[in-house]
Amino acid sequence: MDFLRCIIFLCLTWILIQTFHMIQRRKENPKKLPPGPKPFPVIGNLLDLGYTPHKSLAKLAKAHGPIMCLKLGRVTTIIISSANTAKQVLQTHDQLLSNRTIPDALRAHKQDMFGLPWIPVSTHWRNLRKICNGQLFASKTLDSNQDIRRKKIQELLAETHRSSLTGEAVDVGRAAFKTALNLLSSTIFSVDLADPNSDTTREFKEIVRNIMSEVGRPNLADFFPMLKQIDPQGIRRRVTIHFGKIIDLFDRMISQRLKQKKLSGPMANSDMLDTLLNISEENSEEMDKSKIQHLFVDLFVAGTDTTSATLEWAMAELLHNPEILSKVKTELEQVIGKGNPVEESDIARLPYLQAVVKETFRLHPVVPFLVPRKAEADVEINGYIIPKDAQVLVNAWAIGRDPNLWENANSFMPERFLGSEIDFKGRNFELIPFGSGRRICPGLPLAIRMLHLMLGSLVHTFDWKLEDGVKREDMSMEDKFGLSLHFAHPLRAVPIPL
Repeated sequence: MDFLRCIIFLCLTWILIQTFHMIQRRKENPKKLPPGPKPFPVIGNLLDLGYTPHKSLAKLAKAHGPIMCLKLGRVTTIIISSANTAKQVLQTHDQLLSNRTIPDALRAHKQDMFGLPWIPVSTHWRNLRKICNGQLFASKTLDSNQDIRRKKIQELLAETHRSSLTGEAVDVGRAAFKTALNLLSSTIFSVDLADPNSDTTREFKEIVRNIMSEVGRPNLADFFPMLKQIDPQGIRRRVTIHFGKIIDLFDRMISQRLKQKKLSGPMANSDMLDTLLNISEENSEEMDKSKIQHLFVDLFVAGTDTTSATLEWAMAELLHNPEILSKVKTELEQVIGKGNPVEESDIARLPYLQAVVKETFRLHPVVPFLVPRKAEADVEINGYIIPKDAQVLVNAWAIGRDPNLWENANSFMPERFLGSEIDFKGRNFELIPFGSGRRICPGLPLAIRMLHLMLGSLVHTFDWKLEDGVKREDMSMEDKFGLSLHFAHPLRAVPIPL
């Protein structure tokens, strides 16, 4: 016990000395930092985060302004809460604010060194972006494999139909996750990872949710870098286990494909794995087995979790607002026709469905704070200095509910987007669920196809009611904070065949 007390005393003494030195440096070289709440000694503004930081910081921004400075332990953090300041961070000063502040949890299995969202702007990063934009998510590639998405939607509707015949409620988020998982695995590996005869979907979803929860959890090692060595909350240790399970799965599938290629000789590019293995054979420095595994971790964790969460939010809002649900169904009947399947080519002719998706992104951005950025040098915005090495967080949730931008900002009103040119592809900073600039999410083209197709198909094929006669006004629309923002209570709804 005496040894432990000594360690704690030494740690606190070190922190206090460093804090004193920092104050002295500020006095010697004062910088006009953005305003913000007064920090406490040592812990800074950690208590201001609360259990729902996206809401707590949005409330603080009303008092301190759209660019705000907080001290989270030892880390200077700048919070961006308006479209105009977000534009300056993501576009005007993108070059100096493109790199990342790395959560300690993501150092597990060196994901920070290989994961596309986290690695610094570099030759390796440019090569990965080029592969994603030019081959994996290019319009030509997505057009060529839309039969896969059509098949997975048919499987989703068939499973939902079976529930409708028995009056059984559907766990909307779980059904969407399974569809997204099989769609990605079929596109990448030409196999379904979610086998209906196994618990793979539940297990994989649990792993992904655990990763998103752990990475989004406040971590002392992020606020006090000296604690990284001991991982005091065990977060990195748990994420290492979760990542390990996914990487082992991908390692087996890649090894199996390499064995097949060795026996069968050169193969035509039939899926994403073949494409990446061919690139690896041509240039092992640009792509190798380890890089492929880490890229797949990014694609599966982000692609399944964010897509299924957004679909669940969209369905929840439609069930909560039956008049809007009725308008979506009417549009689908008029454009598609009763009994006809929704096709990707139909989406452009469904402006109200598109507006519902945009409104879902506005009210419920699945990543409430865009992936954290890091200042490579002092940057001046709105007359304030973002100091070198500061962490920069863009509160997309606050921007989506800014009453200066949106009328009735907290209400679900898809009509606001009818006739509007505002889109979510990174050019309009009022709506940035996928980010913007050079670090915009590369999977955006696939995500928007999947979302519109899943939502449109579920609404067009079935009527829906809440489980156990729950009334819409009694629905809880609370969210659960993590790296991604989820519906607090799983949405269960009963499909009714038309």
